[in-house]
Amino acid sequence: MMRRSLLLLLLALPLLVSCRGRQGAGMPEALPEPPDAPTPALFEPEFSQQAIPPEVEARMRGKSYPPDAQISLSELRYLRLSYFDFEGRRQTGEMVCNAAIAQDLCEIFQALYEAQYPIRSIRLVDDFDASDDASMAADNTSCFNYRTVPGQRKLSKHARGLAVDVNPLENPYINRSGRVMPPAGEAYVDRTRDFPHKIDREDLCCRLFLAHGFSWGGAWAHSKDYQHFERVK
Repeated sequence: MMRRSLLLLLLALPLLVSCRGRQGAGMPEALPEPPDAPTPALFEPEFSQQAIPPEVEARMRGKSYPPDAQISLSELRYLRLSYFDFEGRRQTGEMVCNAAIAQDLCEIFQALYEAQYPIRSIRLVDDFDASDDASMAADNTSCFNYRTVPGQRKLSKHARGLAVDVNPLENPYINRSGRVMPPAGEAYVDRTRDFPHKIDREDLCCRLFLAHGFSWGGAWAHSKDYQHFERVK
């Protein structure tokens, strides 16, 4: 009887070992700890001014700063200005202006940024080969460009870095003969209409520039330049 019990026990041992092995195989393995997700870079807004850096000077020469320019680079400043674009994204753009208005522009654009005021882009006009037409057609906000007033021989305030054009497509220039610049701005000539990005006297952008001693081209009597703010030095 004892021998029969021992024999049954020996026969059962492989089955017990097999069952335990299958149970162990069915248990899920411990998953490795996931790596720490990278912390997204924080956007640091800038509203800074400095003398024209050599790399910016190289971009300007022969474009916005031609060989016959009657203003020295020491009179100009390079600005970095943060803003919200039309899609609500934070961006930092570039602008060159006269040193006399550099601090004003830093303060104006900081106030616009804090209000999340939308601006299409802020780029040097040199990115458009110093073509005012191309810069306006791209709805680009800019300041310095050594050029004359369209259709005239006298220098523009932009030639001294004392004028800024903001969102020019939605706020076009209309000369005395009715020519619209940029041409696509024809859709925004009727200022009795309400539409996004329109600058008028109640607009924050206009109010800030006026408070800092600029005049607005939208108030001119014979022509209208709704994009344009200038300082009389």
